[in-house]
Amino acid sequence: MSTPFPFTAVVGQDDLRLALLLNAVSPAVGGVLVRGEKGTAKSTAVRALSALMPEVDVVSGCRFSCDPHSPDPGCPDGPHEPGASGSRPARMVELPVGASEDRLVGALDIERALAEGVKAFEPGLLADAHRGILYVDEVNLLHDHLVDLLLDAAAMGASYVEREGVSVRHASKFLLVGTMNPEEGELRPQLLDRFGLTVEVSASREPDQRVEVVRRRLAHDDDPAGFAARWADEEAAVRARIVAARELLPSVRLGDGALRQIAATCAAFEVDGMRADIVMARTATALAAWAGRTDVRAEDVRQAALLALPHRRRRNPFDAPGLDEDKLDETLEEFGGPDGDGGGDDDPDPDPDGPGGPGGQPEPDDAPQGDGDAAARPEAGEGGEPQPSGGAGEQSPARAAEPFRTKVLSVPGLGEGAAGRRSRARTEHGRTTGARRPQGALTKLHLAATVQAAAPHQRARGRSGPGLVVRRDDLRQATREGREGNLVLFVVDASGSMAARQRMSAVKGAVLSLLLDAYQRRDKVGLVTFRGSAADVALPPTSSVDAAAARLESLPTGGRTPLAAGLLRAHEVLRVERLRDPARRALVVVVTDGRATGGPEPVALAGRAARLFAAEGVASVVVDCESGPVRLGLAGRLADELGGTAVTLDELRADSIAGLVKDVQGNRRAA
Repeated sequence: MSTPFPFTAVVGQDDLRLALLLNAVSPAVGGVLVRGEKGTAKSTAVRALSALMPEVDVVSGCRFSCDPHSPDPGCPDGPHEPGASGSRPARMVELPVGASEDRLVGALDIERALAEGVKAFEPGLLADAHRGILYVDEVNLLHDHLVDLLLDAAAMGASYVEREGVSVRHASKFLLVGTMNPEEGELRPQLLDRFGLTVEVSASREPDQRVEVVRRRLAHDDDPAGFAARWADEEAAVRARIVAARELLPSVRLGDGALRQIAATCAAFEVDGMRADIVMARTATALAAWAGRTDVRAEDVRQAALLALPHRRRRNPFDAPGLDEDKLDETLEEFGGPDGDGGGDDDPDPDPDGPGGPGGQPEPDDAPQGDGDAAARPEAGEGGEPQPSGGAGEQSPARAAEPFRTKVLSVPGLGEGAAGRRSRARTEHGRTTGARRPQGALTKLHLAATVQAAAPHQRARGRSGPGLVVRRDDLRQATREGREGNLVLFVVDASGSMAARQRMSAVKGAVLSLLLDAYQRRDKVGLVTFRGSAADVALPPTSSVDAAAARLESLPTGGRTPLAAGLLRAHEVLRVERLRDPARRALVVVVTDGRATGGPEPVALAGRAARLFAAEGVASVVVDCESGPVRLGLAGRLADELGGTAVTLDELRADSIAGLVKDVQGNRRAA
């Protein structure tokens, strides 16, 4: 077994270490979501935390880690006799992004359950994580059905497995820790709210600190055991401090003044619901216990707000997380409690490390590195956008108009891609449409079809009692239909014919609206732009609509209209993406007025490029941006060449007269 990197040897990342330690002190805080760029020690810090967690007492032989002092009365391995107990280290269980439902919640032996009435149950990861840590790396890429199961377990503190009237329930209380790179897409709001705290991490820009990071990493890789031994005393000190804080926690007093500050802060920042207030209260209490105090002070409330509120105030995926600290300070000062619970600034902290330090950890630079510093954020929208030759007519970027709710644009037919909310698909979850023989392990039993298959053979199998004699060959898998996410590839005309500022503002607003719709429907998105003499991939296919919105905002206009180049570049993007993810179907959205200029025979060349999409059956829609009293209808002709449909900017709105839903069927019908 490899030796993990010591928690106390992590350089910098003060907010990350503090958030993890507060959850170790008080698991009721509700877990941590760690957001940040790759290579910032997110996973290293989380994996190192498990070594600091105190050991847990368990019932000997119980697969569900029951507490011997208060065993779960409904434990599948129970009832437990008193006295048979032991202890073990707290577990850290990793949930892979591609895990199956059975791997997460466990699996029932359906054949034995039907034939013998025996609940033969194999526990899953939720059972393993009980009274420990459940860690999800790249949590934003987790499939929706797994997210739903996590939400249920986190809300109820238990996991339920129910299949056709056969059910198993076991306790599952865990510290949920997730890490993610925002460039790869955002989390569903429901799961985002389940994380008690969130921290933004970024690599330090201080050369001395970066040197220390490299030095420690190399030292650990050369001699993991020796490196861990050098940090053993610091690890033991933090472990002892966690235990002491846990013991002190019940004695911490959360006065009316602090509660008033918490409520006023949540109201001032307009967070939804009451969970933020509760999480802030628990976090402030844990901060006081971590500092060795029995009273909650204003600095505890302030730190709790900085950790618990940023991810709860986002109104849409294009809002940057964070808090206005000046507004926070004004609110805390205005609602400071007269009884002193909200004060305490004049009383020095008894802990020299302060509540933000893990204790006993030497650092090359004690100053916080500003995880989530706004200075690091613009990189997502600034770097790497190719600048095609736009000529003298190039204009500065126009601002996007206000986004609106769009019609549903869907791919025809029945797919088998990743779970989402756009197009019809065969899925593991959804409405039951039929039954088939299972291919591999049975996951969703079709009870009626199974009984129908077994019924004719009961006499031959010697049935004498009331039970149904079921064989493996009788089992039938339910086939289900749900929704899938698609690759929505935007091909945007940024030429001079689109350059009127009011017109381009409306175009960007429409694309922004479609991006918001893609976020809500769990799509991947890509952005191809064309102007001047070339086309460029402004954003390769990604799950991050934030990145797409940023590239769209900075899109300049001007020059000729190389429509054929834009279509050919989009065709190449689809070809490459088909190799990477063949099951994900594509929807091409061409945003143009249909004009084609520049080069020999630009209109004919654009037509030939468009017919490539029609020949391959790629679903497409043309958003017609032509304006004015005289319309040439070029976008409609392009849609015909693509084998798709055309909609105007006005028709794209969900509340337009044309109707609420518009499927992309082109000139063909679904098979």
